[in-house]
Amino acid sequence: MTALMTLKSILKHNDLRIVFQPIVSLSDAEIIGYEALSRGPQGSLLERPDALFATAAKFDLVWELEYLCRAGALEKAKDIIVDKMLFINVDPNIINDPRFQKGHTRELLQKFYANAGNVIFEITEKTAINDYKSFCRILDNYTSQGYKIAIDDTGSGYSGLRTLAETRPHFIKIDMELIRNVDKDSLKQAMLKALYDFSISTNSKIIAEGIETQGELSTLIKIGIPYGQGFFLQKPQPDFAELSPALKETIGEINRQKEREKYHTPITMPVGEIAQQDTALPSTTLGYTAIDFFNEHSNMQGLPIVDHDRPVGLLMKGKFFANLATRYGIAVYMNRPIATLMDHDPLIVDYHTPLELVSKSALSRKDDDIYDYILVTRDEKYFGTLTVKMLLEKTTQLELNRAKHANPLTGLPGNVLIEDALNNVIRENAPYAVLYFDLDNFKPYNDTYGFDNGDKVLCFTAELIKTQLNRLDYPDSFLGHIGGDDFIAIIRRGDVPQLCQQLIREFDHKIPRYYSQEDRHKGGITAKNRHGFEEEYPLLSLSIAVVTNRHRQFSTVCALSETASQLKRKCKLDWRSCYCIE
Repeated sequence: MTALMTLKSILKHNDLRIVFQPIVSLSDAEIIGYEALSRGPQGSLLERPDALFATAAKFDLVWELEYLCRAGALEKAKDIIVDKMLFINVDPNIINDPRFQKGHTRELLQKFYANAGNVIFEITEKTAINDYKSFCRILDNYTSQGYKIAIDDTGSGYSGLRTLAETRPHFIKIDMELIRNVDKDSLKQAMLKALYDFSISTNSKIIAEGIETQGELSTLIKIGIPYGQGFFLQKPQPDFAELSPALKETIGEINRQKEREKYHTPITMPVGEIAQQDTALPSTTLGYTAIDFFNEHSNMQGLPIVDHDRPVGLLMKGKFFANLATRYGIAVYMNRPIATLMDHDPLIVDYHTPLELVSKSALSRKDDDIYDYILVTRDEKYFGTLTVKMLLEKTTQLELNRAKHANPLTGLPGNVLIEDALNNVIRENAPYAVLYFDLDNFKPYNDTYGFDNGDKVLCFTAELIKTQLNRLDYPDSFLGHIGGDDFIAIIRRGDVPQLCQQLIREFDHKIPRYYSQEDRHKGGITAKNRHGFEEEYPLLSLSIAVVTNRHRQFSTVCALSETASQLKRKCKLDWRSCYCIE
């Protein structure tokens, strides 16, 4: 049977297979709608959609085929488009067809009691639009009836930017070629960020097509792309299946990690959170294979060498090709293992090493090695790679984020970020402890020694808490400065009593340095109280009120703060440094 005969048989017997791929919110893993995709009969010449529609175009039967696809999609999806959207592919040339404009789609909607507002005409960019003026006039007619417009395959060619500018679509679907390996390509990331900014200014929503890996998904979420679809999320299916619980958890964790980055500083952010999970090869790999690898992965400037899951070396592209370019380089190295040329002592860091420490180590390397990749391990096994550029970009971003809402004295996150952090930890519903720090008798000290010395004490306290959080290894911890002599820390796991005891020990040992020899000897100061009478005050002490969700859950920041206030009053009954855990 010829392709034309097969197509005519499909049209006559309505022999299409309609499958649906979900479009997923990347912020909460909810399915917002489905794209309807058409396939020819299994095993036939026109099973693949590209062959099906190419044959229809060749024999001028696109209208008939698209109408059949549209009718089949609406019939199968009639129950789900009550509260979800249905994306229907439409060729731009069909938009101009008088038969398309006669209201056939509206008749189908009325037949299935469907709402036009939940139907999205997905205009593919794979076909050039010749007359934008009439094309946009027709689109305006449909949007006025409640339909929405999506531009498909944005970035795939033709006059993509002009299409966006002329049509002002409700949705912009990014071509999968821009999404492929976006986690490893900074140029693609920059393009997506520009498109995201464009979508914000034009009130459009971006959908990333063709997501195939967790790395791509993670990068898209961190850029801010709101919606996505692809095989990693779910393959096209004949029914409307829910997402797997594992995928929902993955999306949730990436979003939680993104939220935590708001509060990170270069000294608290684990370097593994920005590592790329690049392909690695064993040390026995021959030189010609390494050449093929670099030719196939033009965006990679380095090749991690890993044996039995452990990194043993690094082959930088520039150095490798420089050796090949020597007089006998090709002859000597092409058929020898790359172990003969690799760097046997690259910079290797653990996943949890703070960004700032890795930056210092990277920049202290020899000049010839300063831009070499950094290898990242997790549990002693190879995890991924970093570049100096990635380190500098993330450090700059974190510093800018911190500067926006930081306390001007200590540089710690201020009240806006503190409230965000508390809301997030309450929402996560995982074990946590919130530590409220208060300096006892700080006002009399400040009045006696002056603001300058008072500021020094506050900076000392901030640095002390930060140092202990890092030294005692509290991953994902948060430290903020509420104001004055009040600080707050949030930790998700770790030994809270040990932390409190160590902080009090260090504080009590070092705080006498901020007093005169006379006051140190006396064990306190004489200062006026709030009623104007002189009173004796002991040396500054540290009160720590600890609120956890071990025994009860808090639904709001306000409820948690009220409990903390009661606990702080209890702590202050003791004039010495102490801690109370609720």
